[in-house]
Amino acid sequence: MRTRIAAGNWKMNTTLQDGIELAKAIQQFINNFPLESHKRVVLGIPFTHIYPIVQEVDYKHISVAAQNCAKWEKGAYTGEVSAEMIRSVGAHYIIIGHSERRQYFHETNEDLKTKVELCLKQSLRPIFCVGEKLDEREQNKQFEVVEKQLQESLFHLDAEHFSHIVIAYEPVWAIGTGKNATPQQAQEMHMFIRQLIAKRYSPTLANNITILYGGSCNAQNAALLFSQPDIDGGLIGGASLKTNEFIEIIKLL
Repeated sequence: MRTRIAAGNWKMNTTLQDGIELAKAIQQFINNFPLESHKRVVLGIPFTHIYPIVQEVDYKHISVAAQNCAKWEKGAYTGEVSAEMIRSVGAHYIIIGHSERRQYFHETNEDLKTKVELCLKQSLRPIFCVGEKLDEREQNKQFEVVEKQLQESLFHLDAEHFSHIVIAYEPVWAIGTGKNATPQQAQEMHMFIRQLIAKRYSPTLANNITILYGGSCNAQNAALLFSQPDIDGGLIGGASLKTNEFIEIIKLL
């Protein structure tokens, strides 16, 4: 059975104190209503919060993710944070290739390929983001774009390493806009991604890979999205900062 994940991406939000309170509230909910073994919460939090919040959550059900890592292993790169540093403070996941990183920091597929390799070298699980912009969707190029992102950043991996990847499909035009892909549009892309994995690796591996939907996913639309056969949960932005709403999303896994 595939792992179902509610992953929160806090982005550049919350002070440490606010973040600890939010993490505690989520942990308290899970203490009262334990998740089934194939369900997991992942908190994608600022670097400054990782070590303190790792101390507050039970890894049995909640994992901590960084939102990015450096594309270098170590060295004179002032202000950068390496995958090894992230692992050393207790995180188990890193979000790689979020559309905001691609857009604002001009990260290329080649950059992300390197970051994925550095994550895996440290036994960290990448949550690898793919997705098309609005003009690409309007030109019906969404499948071409996503396939290229997978080919250039992930499909060089062998099956063993690829099995540790979580993929998040995020239509860029639906992030922070209030717009949302319909459940049918989301399912269509998730199925396409799974078919690509089956062709590159095997149907068995494809069926075991967790693929999340990200793109203005909230408590109102999560039930329909999560009910689609190839959608295994969500990478949640703004709604993950609202304790009650994120808990409602967790309940829908």
